[in-house]
Amino acid sequence: MFLGTYTPKLDEKGRLILPARFRDDLEEGLVVTRTQERALAVYPKATFEALLRPVLNAPSTLKQVRDYQRMLTAGASFEIPDRQGRVTIPPLLRTYAGLDRDVVVIGAGDRAEIWDASTWLTYSDANEDGFAEMDSAVTALLGDQ
Repeated sequence: MFLGTYTPKLDEKGRLILPARFRDDLEEGLVVTRTQERALAVYPKATFEALLRPVLNAPSTLKQVRDYQRMLTAGASFEIPDRQGRVTIPPLLRTYAGLDRDVVVIGAGDRAEIWDASTWLTYSDANEDGFAEMDSAVTALLGDQ
């Protein structure tokens, strides 16, 4: 499970040092891909494959399915951390998320997310006040699962 907030820096080659607490779960390989709100999602390889399986099995005759398949996979990159726990964030994904040097890596349960630091601050500030209401709304949406 990925938890917490970390503030590593991107180096001049677009590499990011993964938070130490995440490394064991990602050492066998990971997938970095686009996610909503112009952030990047980082999944352990097996988790991404499980997420992708139903998407790939959905009928590609439906335009929404094709669109989602393309957006999810076209921006995905398989990476293996080096001995220092660094991964390279491809230029396409750095551009998508507006990443420069200052980034925030958050734990989001089954994945980590990489955000531009100022974008994360804006997002976090905008959602802080409604956090209590989100609990009720999400609980109602999920029911008794």
